[in-house]
Amino acid sequence: MKMKGINRRKFMVLASAGTAATYLELSGAAARAMMGGGMAGGGMGGGGMSGSVTVIDPSPGPAFADLPEAPKSGTEYEITVQQSSVRLGSTNANLLTYNGMYPGPVMRAEKNGTLEVCLKNNLPKTSATNLLGHQRNITNLHTHGLHVTPNSPGDNVMVQLRPGEEYHYSYDLRYESAGHLNFYHPHVHGTVAEQYWGGLAGPLVIGDGADSPLSGFQTHIMMVKDITLSGSAPAAYSTMSDYMRGKEGNIVTVNGQVNPVLQIAPGQVQRWQIVNACNARYLKLSLDKHTMHVIGTDGGLVDQSYPLTQILVAPGERIDVLVQGTQGTGTFKLLSLPYDRGMNALQQVTLLTLKYGKGPSASDVIPSAINRDAVRPAFDLAPLERRQLTLSMMMGKGYINGQSFVDMDHSYTVMSKLGEYEVWEILNQSGMDHPFHQHVNACQVLSTTGGDRDYADLYTKIPAWKDVVNIPKMGSATVLMPVMDWEGMSMFHCHIIEHEDIGMMGMWHIMDGM
Repeated sequence: MKMKGINRRKFMVLASAGTAATYLELSGAAARAMMGGGMAGGGMGGGGMSGSVTVIDPSPGPAFADLPEAPKSGTEYEITVQQSSVRLGSTNANLLTYNGMYPGPVMRAEKNGTLEVCLKNNLPKTSATNLLGHQRNITNLHTHGLHVTPNSPGDNVMVQLRPGEEYHYSYDLRYESAGHLNFYHPHVHGTVAEQYWGGLAGPLVIGDGADSPLSGFQTHIMMVKDITLSGSAPAAYSTMSDYMRGKEGNIVTVNGQVNPVLQIAPGQVQRWQIVNACNARYLKLSLDKHTMHVIGTDGGLVDQSYPLTQILVAPGERIDVLVQGTQGTGTFKLLSLPYDRGMNALQQVTLLTLKYGKGPSASDVIPSAINRDAVRPAFDLAPLERRQLTLSMMMGKGYINGQSFVDMDHSYTVMSKLGEYEVWEILNQSGMDHPFHQHVNACQVLSTTGGDRDYADLYTKIPAWKDVVNIPKMGSATVLMPVMDWEGMSMFHCHIIEHEDIGMMGMWHIMDGM
């Protein structure tokens, strides 16, 4: 379907006026959850769970700490990759960090502006390679979620920096959306899992802009990361099983803290911008005796708030929620409930403790409207280009349509025409879930089979743009994929990072004038 000259933001504006899209009513399990009935069913993953559940419930830790903003030199953020000793719970850990922090500092920008970043590689010089045969100390930067060019000096993940080198990135944000939650991490094939596991991830936020209905709320970014330590170092990738399964850590942190305590006043509304920056851990979020009002997902803010009692957040996904202090007193746990992604131990983890303070009550109100431009397109899908991508694993490798990524010349490649929409059906032929992530463009979910039915019911109904979509084990998802605004060589892959490193990745060549 040719829509030349109409970028994604313009399309959403037209659609919100009723020319190209309609709102769809929520039904089924998601509707029941929004009426206070909870996210019935699916909490254990597709088909339910078997086996025992381990409860990880650390004592309440320090006061919740917001991440500081990254330093700037003029208009350019300065981000340095280095090994640093950081305090992790009661342990001093020697981790990979951005600017000596775990996780990295916040970078902020505004839509229609420019984000400039100087990335410096200060990792030790070594020729050591990892289990997959890749040199460990080469790195770069991926702005996960940004709708920007995949060409240099933008989000070109083929850039490689050796120790002592630096690169000046510049991201044109003319097509970005206000209030968009993203994050950044390395993306050099073969070493991403180790560097990400070792600590390299940080939040990246596009501001809400003027007259936002969210401007008055206390806001907290929450980067959820897990890790296992061997002595003071991240546990090594010692067998191919680590890559096939994907690592889940026995220390789970929010902003580098173990079960921090966040204060809230009775009646107060807080905004929590949550990033699942774990390698392979799924988060099934639930806040004891409270409702989470979803106002945004991977691709930005949605039309209104959607009250939920539980929500699944796969690796690489983000969720933007409002939480109101409706209890008045006491302490309450933000939990990650057990979820069977396949090949994982079943755990319930306390992430954070919400505590009512002694200060005066607030009289905040959750807004009824959030983003008038958020819509679900409703045009005829029949004439659109259709693609089928099959994810599979075998003998220590990951595959897309039977091809395992080696480099850009030896991989499965999709050729798309700029300015059109396509329909992608993503099939999972393995015994574990795969969070499918595509760079540059966010999609909308049309349908799914298998897996957590409440996740499916939510994202097939609300006007959410997604750059990560969970593909259930032995299931599928069909998505509407815009090919808008930016040409160049991009990528798509599983965001269980280990699966990307062993080849479950493909190239996406977006071309103008095909």
